[in-house]
Amino acid sequence: MARGNFGGENDMESVATRASAPWHLWVVGVLSLLWNAFGGYDYIMSQTRNLAYMRAMTEPYGFDAQVAVGYFDSFPIWADTAWAIGVWGSVLGSLLLLGRSRYAFHAFLASLMGLLATMAYQLANPMPGLTDSGLAVGMSVLIAVVIVLLAWYVRAMTRYGVLR
Repeated sequence: MARGNFGGENDMESVATRASAPWHLWVVGVLSLLWNAFGGYDYIMSQTRNLAYMRAMTEPYGFDAQVAVGYFDSFPIWADTAWAIGVWGSVLGSLLLLGRSRYAFHAFLASLMGLLATMAYQLANPMPGLTDSGLAVGMSVLIAVVIVLLAWYVRAMTRYGVLR
């Protein structure tokens, strides 16, 4: 009976030849998880319409928290879904990076696609005052740059044999 690559000799060889994780993998992984965990926290607080959180995130910049709540209530299901994929894809990507899995790249790619779809909705339907200020667009661009850099890092670590 032919054996697949499910615990045979090839698996033992690949484990033996896998590169050890460099110190920067742990630094990048932990920092990316902290960064993306805040995105998850923001998503949960926004989805639950936590007014205290909304006030803390909008009023220092001169925006009304009630307007933000109404804006998020107006999101169509596809925009909410894209936002969820963007946020939780990045969290998953960070966890997979720490788990030394090459599939972190796919999670970051899905996250980037979710972010781009969410950005398209937000640019077509701006929150009154916020998108005009450039703050939302600037933050979205920063998030996109971080995701692209993380995906690039995962690809490099996969090429070097650090991720499996």
